[in-house]
Amino acid sequence: MPPFTVLHVCMGNICRSPMAERLLVVAVRERLGRLGVDPARSDELVHSHSAGTGGWHAGEEMNPPAARQVVSRGGAVDGFAARRLRSDLIDAADLVLTATADQQEYVVALRPDAAARTFVLGEFGRLLGALDRAGLPPVEATPDAVYARGVALVAAADAARQGSTALPTDDLDDPWGRGDQCFSRVADEIEETVQPLAAALLP
Repeated sequence: MPPFTVLHVCMGNICRSPMAERLLVVAVRERLGRLGVDPARSDELVHSHSAGTGGWHAGEEMNPPAARQVVSRGGAVDGFAARRLRSDLIDAADLVLTATADQQEYVVALRPDAAARTFVLGEFGRLLGALDRAGLPPVEATPDAVYARGVALVAAADAARQGSTALPTDDLDDPWGRGDQCFSRVADEIEETVQPLAAALLP
């Protein structure tokens, strides 16, 4: 059921997955603006949220260097609070994007039926670039249309990866405790997937 829901997962939910959560929102709002649709409607169409495999930072704000990356790229950090991954969050997600292959395995171990919709973020970006989108449901900036297109996109990406596994280069480095330059590089890598995802949902 709409909206198309994307769950981003990393370890502590204060660096990589919050950046991915909020940078996907930025990308969706940019696409809506180009289509002449009020960007404030983004959450009606695509719900982007996140969680961590560990609960050490539960309730905390985004790590400051991560927050700086989000704000500098046009996003907002208000209202964010880290939380631990729960099974019901996986169940409700149409697409789960993890920072690393280890976290992908963690998600699938927790919810084996989510395997077909769980990807390492970099892996999903690679698959997305090679997909033939001609057979996807028609484009329309409505909750039902974006949901149908998103679910079909995930199914096509899953079909495209059969017989292969994620590459080591698909993983996002953990920038925790490192400088702004590292956070900037990781944010760039996140945008390399979330921007094409938004463009595929809302061409």
